[in-house]
Amino acid sequence: MTEQTPRTIRIGTRPSALAVAQSGHVADRLRAKGHTCELVEISSPGDRSSAPVAELGVGVFVSSLREALVDGRVDVAVHSYKDLPTAPDRRLVLAAVPPREDPRDALVARDGLVLGELPPGSRVGTGSPRRAAQLVALGLGLEVVPIRGNVDTRIGKVRSGELDAVVVAAAGLRRLGRADEASELLDPVQMVPAPAQGALAVECPADDTALSDTLASALDDPFTRAAVSAERAVLAALEAGCSAPVGALADVVSDLDDDGNVLDRISLRAVVGTEDGALIRASITGDMDVAEKLGAALAAELLDLGGSSLSLGNR
Repeated sequence: MTEQTPRTIRIGTRPSALAVAQSGHVADRLRAKGHTCELVEISSPGDRSSAPVAELGVGVFVSSLREALVDGRVDVAVHSYKDLPTAPDRRLVLAAVPPREDPRDALVARDGLVLGELPPGSRVGTGSPRRAAQLVALGLGLEVVPIRGNVDTRIGKVRSGELDAVVVAAAGLRRLGRADEASELLDPVQMVPAPAQGALAVECPADDTALSDTLASALDDPFTRAAVSAERAVLAALEAGCSAPVGALADVVSDLDDDGNVLDRISLRAVVGTEDGALIRASITGDMDVAEKLGAALAAELLDLGGSSLSLGNR
């Protein structure tokens, strides 16, 4: 009987340095399990545009990768989970959510200053309405400047003196080996991260069950998946897009019941910006196996607290 040639898993990735680093991490994990992999770069409209993300629309960074999956140019797609639309694509399956990198936001500032040391009037760059809303709400008198671009472009604006600081994802800096460039890692109490920030989403065609099982076995982390599911459920229940001023962060914590059994529970908190510039905050705790219900319940509380004043431009 003829021996079959092992399958080479073609991993689709956006062409940015960060996306390639993220996809390379997934490829390394698969290779460590004995699989053969290659990266295939797929450019998206978001990669080719300098327009603000809010103007480009939901899913702009994932649509090209998903189409490459459907038409067979790649076998697997690796996304920054926070870029995915909350509505599932029935043609595909979320086969794995690998262990999460640091979900916090990071400040990169001139002269190594931390946020509280920036003088009033300092120009702080971010392309995220969520970050902008929380920066303004801190009451530090900062001027928030909208920016786009990759990590190099954003940090370059600080190095050149165009900006005093930028806020970027700590996970991106870590994956690029540039964590030491952060002046400060922002406490999630003062700057709640985007839902699923720091997490990756690994998709494959829904009808390729063998590949889906392979990816799940090699990559999936149930604690990260549960935490991110809770956070994303907040976003979905608010009917808000990934560029809306919504932050959410879940932690999985272990507790003991009355009989001494270990219970894994989710502690979830979220923040939403309002049209008048205020922030509404809420939190909830519950069992890990009802992560999405917890997120939906927390979103309902936020709506009760804020009503029509919530600034959810993509609803």
